[in-house]
Amino acid sequence: MERRRRIGAYGIAHDEQGRLLLVRSSARSNFPGVWFLPGGGLEHGEDPARAVVREFREETGLVAEIAGLREVTSDLVEFPWRDVLLHHDRIIYDMTVTGGELTVETGGTSDLPEWIERERLASLDLIPFAAHTLGLDTAGRASSRRPQTPDTAGEVGPDGRDLGGARKVARFGAYGVVTDPAGRVLLSLIAENYPGAGKWHLPGGGTDFGETPAVGLLREIFEESAQVGEVTELLRVNSNHNPAAMGPEGEPYDWYVVRAVFRVRVPEPTVPSVTEAVGGSTAQARWFTPAELGSIPLTDSAHRELRHIS
Repeated sequence: MERRRRIGAYGIAHDEQGRLLLVRSSARSNFPGVWFLPGGGLEHGEDPARAVVREFREETGLVAEIAGLREVTSDLVEFPWRDVLLHHDRIIYDMTVTGGELTVETGGTSDLPEWIERERLASLDLIPFAAHTLGLDTAGRASSRRPQTPDTAGEVGPDGRDLGGARKVARFGAYGVVTDPAGRVLLSLIAENYPGAGKWHLPGGGTDFGETPAVGLLREIFEESAQVGEVTELLRVNSNHNPAAMGPEGEPYDWYVVRAVFRVRVPEPTVPSVTEAVGGSTAQARWFTPAELGSIPLTDSAHRELRHIS
């Protein structure tokens, strides 16, 4: 099967009666008639937080705002009729509805929004990721009915490159604010010929096909520093869009990355050493005390994440 990837943002909202907002997939979706959480694929360069608000409005007619970040996860979905295996990275927010009226989307991938009582959820045909997120049994969910027109929006190759040949790259990455029992912070130095070369960055990187964000992050930390960590908390999700980024081949790319940032603890730190293959994006890794962070060149994202460390 051909491997593809997609990044999506979804929301969980309840009304005053405790009912859950769901939408039903239309004939234009990949699973017609199946219920899912409001949301969908990100447009290239789109901030995930804006995307989930946009999707709420398009699919339900409701105005909503983010109340919190609930979960970042991934799953594999097979589409046998297309001979495609899709790795879907999913960002799930808690949402608060502030206005609007429940309205059916016209010509989109959903055809009915509805407030659903909790006791009805077990009887609905829910897409597996939604059932999992809601703590329901995923067995037998989302029967594979073949759609009239498959929804391929936002899909990229397994390496994040645009399927149409454009010089676009959409990457999903997991990064860590990594500390040890002494309060030191682990950072990675970006190698030459990579964006940000010569600056210290949070350990992490793009997740591999089929990896969950937390598993991918721990793999990256070991490859960059030989440290064995434990993910303890999801901190935030952010994104960066650089339409003129230079890749390692010296060619410009329309580069778009979505990052999940976690807190990671290394209970038994050692002297860091790079274990990834020669030519990778990490030149070296080091432990720093909080007092040392102000005297080293940091990437913008590392600076933002570490400014509260003291």
